[in-house]
Amino acid sequence: MFDPREKIALFIDGANLYATSRALGFDIDYRKLLAAFQKKGYLLRAYYYTALIEDQEYSSIRPLIDWLDYNGYKVVTKPAKEFTDSAGRRKIKGNMDIELTIDALELADVVDHYVIFSGDGDFRTLVEALQRRGRKVSIVSTMSSQPPMIADDLRRQADHFVDLVSLRAEVGRDPSERPARRVEPVEPDDDDL
Repeated sequence: MFDPREKIALFIDGANLYATSRALGFDIDYRKLLAAFQKKGYLLRAYYYTALIEDQEYSSIRPLIDWLDYNGYKVVTKPAKEFTDSAGRRKIKGNMDIELTIDALELADVVDHYVIFSGDGDFRTLVEALQRRGRKVSIVSTMSSQPPMIADDLRRQADHFVDLVSLRAEVGRDPSERPARRVEPVEPDDDDL
């Protein structure tokens, strides 16, 4: 499936990959992910796409974004949109499909093999466009969850489908192995002394 002479680019739909790995019961170790694909060919780029809620003082995804940015990933973010649906529930929307698509098409002259980490059926048209340019496209998602996390038409359009389950030993980490969050020491109150 991979040729060591190929120039490879990874395109990671962050929210989709997170949901997929959670459905399968493991976390992605992004250091291992880079290493795994560096062994498969010449890894030209690794993009990670996610939307961020701007007005939050702390976002749980911020440490990951910072780590990725300093460790070989090109992180692409944009502000998420907040809205209230017809039932009055607060919703957050942060679709990164256009950004991923444009970046992928702009690299069509230099990338031989695209690896897209998403099961979103909206990417079927992108896969088709890249294939018309003579590029190979692999999709990484899963059919092992209930319901499957990949759109059937996307899986059929791809040159190769890689079930994330098959990469678990190479790129996975059990959620219990998550690094402990640093907790700042709390100054004692006068009452505690």
